[in-house]
Amino acid sequence: MRRKLIAALAALTAAFGLAFAAAPAHASTGGTADGDAHPGVAMIVFYTAQGRFRCSGALISPTVVLTAGHCTDGTVGKTLVTFDSVIADQAPAGFPTAADPSAGYSPTDLAGRIWGTAVTDPAYSNFTDKNNWNDVGLIKLDSPVSQEPYSLAAPGTLDAIAPGDVPKTVVTAVGYGAELAKPDSGPQRRVPVSYPMIRRSVDMTLQSVGPQIFTTHANVNPAQDTGGICSGDSGGPVFLNDQIVGLTSFGNRNCLALDGLQRVDLASIQTWISDAETTPAS
Repeated sequence: MRRKLIAALAALTAAFGLAFAAAPAHASTGGTADGDAHPGVAMIVFYTAQGRFRCSGALISPTVVLTAGHCTDGTVGKTLVTFDSVIADQAPAGFPTAADPSAGYSPTDLAGRIWGTAVTDPAYSNFTDKNNWNDVGLIKLDSPVSQEPYSLAAPGTLDAIAPGDVPKTVVTAVGYGAELAKPDSGPQRRVPVSYPMIRRSVDMTLQSVGPQIFTTHANVNPAQDTGGICSGDSGGPVFLNDQIVGLTSFGNRNCLALDGLQRVDLASIQTWISDAETTPAS
């Protein structure tokens, strides 16, 4: 079940194995290199029983990174965190390999790096209950960092948008997802490629707002082909008026269809986040 889920969702494609020869193309997260625009958005790298994976996340306190629950559920060992905007132009990405992959990263493996402990919302339904998705997790850092944390939007922020204004509302997703590129030869259908591995951002229009999930259309302006979320973007923040209203949760395999985002402007989720922030990491 987990293996099928990993294959289907927009985040847990293996971080370091997509090596297509390709020409430059618009990035799946908008074709816009983020640079220093969102210095508090991080890449996280972690092990599960299936191997090593990457996701994205956002700093919400000096010692807490907010990410998706499916990026924390099943983590073995510690989670590596980096706020570098550019990871690597080409393989390898330069991340260490755990001395014991079955146990995941240890503090010794991550000496000199930023790392933390993964915590998952106990209400996370593993995508089995669309009304109680709760795809939320935290990385509780071993030491505070200097980046400025982001604020969560007030509960009910998305509900306050008038129905007629929903398709006029633009949100910004940020993450370290793959980009889409055309292979040098063969069928010219664009495919996800992991490199260059950088932080990117994309503006997307809202399409619907549900009790737990909101959806966005991948292209604000189809003529610009701005793209949407893709492998590695999961857990990355979605901003409305510079506050986090959601997290990248799931998307289509081709990274060009409707995107699904987990709402964090929910009182129940914010209560769990607040409580988890003050509970010592195990």
